[in-house]
Amino acid sequence: MDFFDKHKATLDRAVAALHSRVFFANFPEHPAPAVYGETADADGQQKFKDMLGKKFESLQQPNPSGWVGQEESPYLQQPLGISYPTFTVPALIDEAQKAFHAWRKASIETRTGILLESLERVKTRFFEIAYATMHTTGQGYMMAFQASGPHAADRALEAIAAGYEELDRFPSSVLWDKPMGKFNVQLNKEWRAVPKGVSVVIGCSTFPTWNSVTGIYGSLVTGNAVIVKPHPGAILPIAIVVAEIQRVLQEQGYAPATCQLAVDTVDATITKELAEHPAVKLIDFTGNGIFGSYLESLPGKTVFTEKTGVNSVILDSVEDADKVAANLAFSLCLYSGQMCTAPQNFYIPAAGIKTPAGTLSVEDFGKKLAEQINGLVDNPKAGPFVLGAIQNKKTCERVADAAKIPGQVLLASRVFENPQFKQARVATPVLIAVDAAQKDIFGKELFGPIALLIKTKDTDASIALAQEMALHHGAISCGAYTTDPAVKEKIADAMSLAATPVSFNLTGGIYMNQHAAFSDFHVTGGNPAGNASFTNSEYVTRRFTWVGHREPVSK
Repeated sequence: MDFFDKHKATLDRAVAALHSRVFFANFPEHPAPAVYGETADADGQQKFKDMLGKKFESLQQPNPSGWVGQEESPYLQQPLGISYPTFTVPALIDEAQKAFHAWRKASIETRTGILLESLERVKTRFFEIAYATMHTTGQGYMMAFQASGPHAADRALEAIAAGYEELDRFPSSVLWDKPMGKFNVQLNKEWRAVPKGVSVVIGCSTFPTWNSVTGIYGSLVTGNAVIVKPHPGAILPIAIVVAEIQRVLQEQGYAPATCQLAVDTVDATITKELAEHPAVKLIDFTGNGIFGSYLESLPGKTVFTEKTGVNSVILDSVEDADKVAANLAFSLCLYSGQMCTAPQNFYIPAAGIKTPAGTLSVEDFGKKLAEQINGLVDNPKAGPFVLGAIQNKKTCERVADAAKIPGQVLLASRVFENPQFKQARVATPVLIAVDAAQKDIFGKELFGPIALLIKTKDTDASIALAQEMALHHGAISCGAYTTDPAVKEKIADAMSLAATPVSFNLTGGIYMNQHAAFSDFHVTGGNPAGNASFTNSEYVTRRFTWVGHREPVSK
């Protein structure tokens, strides 16, 4: 079957969306029975349960050196008991290199068609992936379905579309005819997009598919072989994706080892050995800044990173303080602040936030924010599902330690009961008021549900601090509230210079945490929070090299 022709209409729509930047989603984000089937949810949940305590044998990677698995459900605080095949780094590299030479010679149409078909196969497993994501990351059901399913698939499609467009930008051959007066010089010229080689994609524990598929599909569409190294605590969601890619590859006569899964354990990691191997030319990484900077320093590698950052909210003036507090409270509670786009530093002028009813001090706004957080947490039909569970025990420790920060605790973190999962590892946001002079406290990422309300001299000082944090420590998102057009432009200009996108005056059902495929560039690559962006042209063009050959025309 010609998968390229089968999916050409989807590809064309995706390429058009890259240019228009309007809303486009190929994969429906709502887990509605009318869209995915009446039994899709129940079937996916059962398939997930059927994998517990067993070997994951869906991968087409024979002769493993062993089987390991350390995943634990943040909802049950019990091991999943799933084990995955392990391989030595030399074995993984050897298989990748052998697969690479056939894959790189496949036409761009062939590669694109295979990858688009793999996404259609992944679509049939969205619910299975959702439950796998819930019980490895702690995300709530809806986020787990959307982020690891349709939203991740749309990001993958975006990478495919960007790669296809760049590879199709120039002709593969041309007759070059240069007039020289009494004669012409004629050359046959050809150009080849030569992929870099072996690519390693290093996943994170909180978004194991969304943050990995862009690198996986970006490298594959440009002809590279890929080794996927997931976080030991969140393997299953991306393992399912890799299994579907391998299945389509094999059906079409290509080695499944074109895309391999490389599993390790916390106490015996293979990440550095993989990254430093001379055959590895491309590295995609999501995670902490220290390891990301180490990867960026490796010689002879093309590295794409998304690292830690300090996200700010600048509060100057608002039309409706309650709606603003509600929006920001949801942003803080969403997945318990474990998103790389979650707000942390809230800058408020000492004179207060201007509102139609007067000004709100730091303490006044803190009280409104606390009330909105408590209202959400205590709503049994919303709170547990919005906050989800805490992926890593260390995050809970960090939240507990935050209560010791020198400042005024406006809202203490607490636990709550999840009606579905009584043993869930949970923590609500903690709010602490500090002074603008305490940069040692707010000048770093405090990962998790931790928010600092920072009293500044005035809005100009708030802007300066938000810009400073982004320039020195990185930022992936920024929120800002002002009713003054001049202040809005000042914020936009300052944060643009710090390569940080700003969400202005959000009060409805969209939040600063959320970045949309085909429209929002996720991470700009222009500040210390990361050196790459989902998905601009550079994200794919750096994965291959244009090489031209020429020869005189035969007489």
